[in-house]
Amino acid sequence: MKYLVLLCDGMSDEPCASPLYSPSVPEKSGYTPMEAAYKPHMDALAKVSKVGLLKNTPDGMKPGSDIANMAVMGYDPAVYYTGRSPLEAASIGIKLTPDDMSFRCNFVTLSDESSYGDKRMLDYCGGDISTAEADVLVKYLASEFASPGLEFHTGVSYRHCAVRRGLASQKNDVFGYFTPPHDITDKPVAPALAKMKTGKVSGEFLSIMERSFELLTAHPINQKRVAEGKAPANSVWIWGEGVAASLPDFTEKTGLRGAVISAVDLLKGIGMTAGMLIPEIEGATGYIDTNFAGKREEAVRLFKSGVDYVYLHVEAPDECGHRGEVQNKIRSIELIDSEILGPLLKSMSGERMRVLICPDHPTPLATKGHSPDPVPFLLYDTDETSAGADCFCEASAKSAGVYIADGYKLIDSFRKN
Repeated sequence: MKYLVLLCDGMSDEPCASPLYSPSVPEKSGYTPMEAAYKPHMDALAKVSKVGLLKNTPDGMKPGSDIANMAVMGYDPAVYYTGRSPLEAASIGIKLTPDDMSFRCNFVTLSDESSYGDKRMLDYCGGDISTAEADVLVKYLASEFASPGLEFHTGVSYRHCAVRRGLASQKNDVFGYFTPPHDITDKPVAPALAKMKTGKVSGEFLSIMERSFELLTAHPINQKRVAEGKAPANSVWIWGEGVAASLPDFTEKTGLRGAVISAVDLLKGIGMTAGMLIPEIEGATGYIDTNFAGKREEAVRLFKSGVDYVYLHVEAPDECGHRGEVQNKIRSIELIDSEILGPLLKSMSGERMRVLICPDHPTPLATKGHSPDPVPFLLYDTDETSAGADCFCEASAKSAGVYIADGYKLIDSFRKN
């Protein structure tokens, strides 16, 4: 038996008041992107699959991709979650001791008011800055803020890491004071900064953020970006704090040899920490221009090579949701269906398979942030059929009457004995 998890990050949403367009229906109002998207392969599976709602964010925890994907992989976030950045640090190759803390560093685009506290979050991803440009800026900040125990490490595109050695003993001065930048897109940054000022260590990072605006605005890379009509990566934004992560080995836990296919360090870090294979996919970007076909081909290759479980993560719907890109979100769902799911099922024809398709959390276009609400899921088994639903979407999942309150428990019914 082969097991495929097709994780469509942030795919679920709320009904949109404005018209949505797709090849199947020229215009729809009051529908979600999942309803509007032309996704014949998902909808065909839904008709013969177990369909329902899945809650991946435990009550009292933030609805982040870290927590939610950990749950879908079968790890209880309430037990194993230690913060987002340590998982990304693991993917980058940063070694953390129990006394260290890591932080996520985004390059962002802020508005140009003279006071940092008066600025707005224009773009949480710094104008889609390239990794090559970002590497220069990360090294520049590392030299400008050089101090014992403080490190800056390059990740991918706008996503990077900072490490403070020997900081874990001060964690009570840190946790709870950092805000994800994608949660305040198009909003003033002042409320988030006020939370940072209340902690000693977070206040220190606030000073770095404020100073970074001056440094990065004047940097030749950003001067060039502005001249080319691109958004400047004019500030670093610190968040996602945590201590070293530890997860039970996935194979020992499940008896399955697993792999994670993703463009983002967070998912790679979860997989690495759990002892799973992490292939690199050329052209995987985490956005709608990602290499969908390359991800699909690697999944098939892994299955053919003897891997039992492939967790194929696609970030594009989430990124489109954060940016408020309605049509791109619809298109990303359609590309997952046409470029990944359909051809993958054809390539695996004749194999016994179980397929789980779901988002990790909703990323509503209306808010451009994450929601802790339950998400639709379908569970397909080549050996048996279920009553299913006509469409794989939020409404059909809700009407199916199946609800899994603890997302991390789904893997128990997904895995066949």
